[in-house]
Amino acid sequence: MPRYAILTNDLQRDLVDKNEQRKANVELMTPAFREFLAQMRDQGVTVIHLQLIYDEGDKKIELHDGRIPVLRGTPGAALLPEFVEPSDIVMEKKKDSGFFETGLHDFLQEHDIDTVIITGMQAQVCIQTTAADAHFRGYNVVVPTDGVVSTRDADRDRALEWLASYCAVVTPMADIVRRIKENERFDFTVQALP
Repeated sequence: MPRYAILTNDLQRDLVDKNEQRKANVELMTPAFREFLAQMRDQGVTVIHLQLIYDEGDKKIELHDGRIPVLRGTPGAALLPEFVEPSDIVMEKKKDSGFFETGLHDFLQEHDIDTVIITGMQAQVCIQTTAADAHFRGYNVVVPTDGVVSTRDADRDRALEWLASYCAVVTPMADIVRRIKENERFDFTVQALP
């Protein structure tokens, strides 16, 4: 029987508020996403929040309005509280992928988790890199179509198409909830890229 974990990416004030479209897309997703997380917790699925954190000396940081975003210890680095419960796990990351120089792989292995459900933003950056790294490490990958956002819908759609053709089952949150509740397996064979 599969063991699942949900990975959220970058649901932090500085990153969500970077521009009005990104903020609007996260606000639009919020009610259904909160319900999805609650239903998954009720099914015993571990929720892991991947929190991007920068320190003053970090290199290659994209400045936001001339300042370092998600700087350790600042309010902008905090996870959005509406998505976090005390039972959830928070893991810091320094790069786009949740697996790059983090303890995520070790945690998943220790808890016999073989399937990750990757959510959050941005679909064409952190979702894609985390999904590919999960795939490279042998995990099954699920990405909810309505559980990821990007600033531009075209970027999200292109990322979801790539994920479905390469390394992930891409399906709505409601389908994920139903399958897990009914112990219905996902088909993790993906179509080869043309």
